[in-house]
Amino acid sequence: TQVIKRQNEGFPLEDWMKIFTLVHDHCTGGSDLPSRTHNGAHFGGEDLYFRLMAFLEDYMHELLANTESYMGTDLLIYYKQEWERFISSMGKVDRMFNYLNRHWIKRESGNSKKEVYEIYPLGLVLWRDHLFKHLRERLTSALLELIEKERNGEQIDTSLVKSVINCYVSLGLTKEKPQETSLVIYKNGFEEELLHQTEVYYTQESSQFIITNTVVDYTKKVEARLAEENRRVDQYLHHDTRPELISRCETVLIKRHQEALWQEIPQLLQDEKVEDLARMYQLLSCVPNGLAPLRNELEKHVQSEGLKAAERVIEEAEKDPKIYVEALFAVIRRYHDLVSGPFVNDSGFVAALDKACRRFINDTSVAKKVGIKGPSRTPELLARYADRLLKKSAKNPEEAEMEQTLTNVMTVFKYIEEKDVFMTFYSKSLAKRLIQGTSASEDIESNMIAKLKSACGFEYTAKLQKMFTDISVSRDLQDNFKTFVSNLSVNLGCDFSVLVLTSGSWPLTPPTTNFNIPKELTQCETQFQQYYTKQFVGRKLHWLHQQSKGELKSCGFANKSVYTFQCSTYQMGILLLFNEKSRLNYVDIRESTQLVDDVLKGTLKTLLKVRVLLCDPKLSADNPKLTEKHRFAVNPNFKSTRLKININIRPESERASDREHTIGGIDDDRRLQIQAAIVRIMKMRRELAHQSLLAEVLAQLRPRFNPKIPLIKKCIDMLIEKEYLERAPDRKDFYHYLA
Repeated sequence: TQVIKRQNEGFPLEDWMKIFTLVHDHCTGGSDLPSRTHNGAHFGGEDLYFRLMAFLEDYMHELLANTESYMGTDLLIYYKQEWERFISSMGKVDRMFNYLNRHWIKRESGNSKKEVYEIYPLGLVLWRDHLFKHLRERLTSALLELIEKERNGEQIDTSLVKSVINCYVSLGLTKEKPQETSLVIYKNGFEEELLHQTEVYYTQESSQFIITNTVVDYTKKVEARLAEENRRVDQYLHHDTRPELISRCETVLIKRHQEALWQEIPQLLQDEKVEDLARMYQLLSCVPNGLAPLRNELEKHVQSEGLKAAERVIEEAEKDPKIYVEALFAVIRRYHDLVSGPFVNDSGFVAALDKACRRFINDTSVAKKVGIKGPSRTPELLARYADRLLKKSAKNPEEAEMEQTLTNVMTVFKYIEEKDVFMTFYSKSLAKRLIQGTSASEDIESNMIAKLKSACGFEYTAKLQKMFTDISVSRDLQDNFKTFVSNLSVNLGCDFSVLVLTSGSWPLTPPTTNFNIPKELTQCETQFQQYYTKQFVGRKLHWLHQQSKGELKSCGFANKSVYTFQCSTYQMGILLLFNEKSRLNYVDIRESTQLVDDVLKGTLKTLLKVRVLLCDPKLSADNPKLTEKHRFAVNPNFKSTRLKININIRPESERASDREHTIGGIDDDRRLQIQAAIVRIMKMRRELAHQSLLAEVLAQLRPRFNPKIPLIKKCIDMLIEKEYLERAPDRKDFYHYLA
């Protein structure tokens, strides 16, 4: 009685030892204590066990009677005090009755027909059955009332709530495992009602709040409420409650109002509300399929923003492709930051961003609005932008900035579907830079090719690398040729350099005209021809005069200045004719140079445009064409502020014509690539169904371009005509490979 009811008074050690000895003696039959049963160790232990149990039952009834005067928080305070006093006391009693635990109780607990516990668990069982069960509803109601007050913003004693809830957990013991506790009492007696109350509370609150506030404010409220519930679990609820509690909250606060949240997404994207979008993502990710509308809206928004950006700059892009590429990259970077930040690089959002970028970058409608037909303009404009970056210029960025810029170019490049278009224009511009010696740096050129190789593979850049090899070999060849000429003591009459290029690796076309080189250059060409033929037996040189250029020094103008003209070989051929005659007619020039009319007229017009030559009659808007009646002479009054002048300027019409020719060549190359892919596949498969063949061709060629189905079918028919394939006699949609 003193240990249980008057714990505060203390308990002397002598008394503690006395009771321990009495328990021992009573259990072994040596006690003078009166027994309700027969004498003996077995009966002594049983008698002592049931006497203690009866005492504790009476004590529970006494406590239960005392609770009648308490309600709400007062009941919880009283219950907490008595519970903590009781479990502390039972710890002492358990040690006093240690001998009973180790002998009689241990033996009897093995009998499945008897419900016998050690002393401490016995106290918990009696507390549960004779006190807690009668108070459970009142206790749970008081706990839920306090939790609701806290949700309403009031301060509560969380330690009080935690202590009472821990009691629910501690009372969940069973006969099978009395030393362990289950959550049956906690879940059935408290958690179920807590979850129900939570659902009712937040259903009412959310319905009212979303009507009177904005969706953004509602998301902030939901975020705060979920954080509160998580904190509530940490403070006083059992941790097993968390999953179901948060799930119920998410269902009520998010899933039931997800339509309203979805409707707000387009405006948040339009206004670029990054924090609100991050919060929206976190909330919608909590419910099944909640993120799908956000992904779809992001995809549509990015595609729309990309197209708008392209439309704003497409007209200026023809003159300055940098504007176009930077506009596209700005869109990609902006939404990449959004996906990698608020959307935490979610794979679904990364895929949506990639899909949207691929769509607007490969869109053809933007170019059509300004009257440009054909494939997407992005591959060509990106190649032209790369050409400007890699070409010598005073505006070239520093090395670190150049590296970042090239990385940006590759970011746009990876979304291009028609990579063969990019490569066609890029290889042409690279060829010009290498031939004309205008590359800013070979290291940077190699870096760019390495990036392309990493993105598309070795085959994609094999020809580019061969072009660099040719340039390196040509340098050595040029040095050897100079030694050869020096040994022969031959005077070439001018400074002469030559590039020998492998015909299959360079995107260069044969000349469209004959050309008689000026006699001043004949010696150079003849000597090199002899040298090369001697060094490389069996090889044949084809001179590409349309790609050649040189410098002419001129004098005899009225201002006595000596000018150096940088001009094409065709321009040199025409100007050198005026060393012998001051005036020449059109026919004379044509016969001397052997240039065809189209090339000759174009070359003469460039010389007239820079006013190095004059013609009679003069060209005008009414009479813009050159005819055989025109006569030409050097302009004696030519003058310029510069002494070195580049007059090798191609007319805009020629550039447009070159583009159309290049695009046409791409279509021809694609037909050949499709046919090659079909032959490779059929050679390996030997026989294949039509749909399977289409699928494999698309899979092979998609990294380069997206072949159209009608074009593939046409190529199949062409290969059947060439007897590479045949249709199966019994199945028209089945093909056999013919070796």
